[in-house]
Amino acid sequence: MKYQVESDEIRLDNFLTEVMDESRSQITKMIKNGEVLVNGKKVKAGFLVKTGDEVIVNHFEEDSDIIPEKMDLDIVYEDEDVIVVNKANGIVVHPAAGNMHHTLVNGLLYHTSLSDVNGEERPGIVHRIDAYTTGLLMVAKNNKAHKILAKELEEKKTTRKYVALVWGEITNDSGTIDAPIGRSSNDRKKMTVRADGKPAVTHFKVLKRYKRATLIELKLETGRTHQIRVHMAYIGHPVVNDNVYSKRPLIDDSGQCLHAKTLGFVHPKTGKYMEFDSELPACFLNILTKFE
Repeated sequence: MKYQVESDEIRLDNFLTEVMDESRSQITKMIKNGEVLVNGKKVKAGFLVKTGDEVIVNHFEEDSDIIPEKMDLDIVYEDEDVIVVNKANGIVVHPAAGNMHHTLVNGLLYHTSLSDVNGEERPGIVHRIDAYTTGLLMVAKNNKAHKILAKELEEKKTTRKYVALVWGEITNDSGTIDAPIGRSSNDRKKMTVRADGKPAVTHFKVLKRYKRATLIELKLETGRTHQIRVHMAYIGHPVVNDNVYSKRPLIDDSGQCLHAKTLGFVHPKTGKYMEFDSELPACFLNILTKFE
């Protein structure tokens, strides 16, 4: 398995404990056995990895083949280059160590072939959303399409609009949150706004105000991990039902009220702009009715 470090300096064993579903003792054993390489070199458990480092764990190579699985997929659009899929609630996007089955990628591989630009672990995946975030994703079926779509995303040409229900009443009709995001020093599994983080910009506008919450549309200018959830918590309006970044009581166990509603991009072959829209899922609507 291959991992890209996207955080400040952190011990190798701590980093692997965060990204792998393995015990610390097992990870330490793998490092001692030379099964872990950092930028191609064997290092000790206490070695400090940093942003940009590549960590390869050979221990899982024999089990790393992704098994295609028959799955009900909500495919919004498909041609020989691209698939746009409406991801259901609770579905992890791609396999990882300790979670090699029942992901969106497993289902997509049963349905069709995918690009391998990202290696064996993330075939076809141009961008990701959290397991409990629903909505639209673009997936590449070949390497040429993948590289073009990834470049569009990097150059901020892709349209990504989300709808979220957040706690509290936002008084401004619209706004922009420009606050860098990095890994939390208190909890390495969480992200937070910090001065030395990576640039992160989120635009929002109010769709409807409720007594205890506000329905908003958000447009991403960057795509940091947990960006919307971190930014909304930062301004005092955490996403409703978020069990990580909100201290408010949970409504149910369906996950945060965050939906990737609109996705637009220039088709990698035709050069034409395409835009797709999706309805809010039942889990989101069920919570929304409690505020009306």
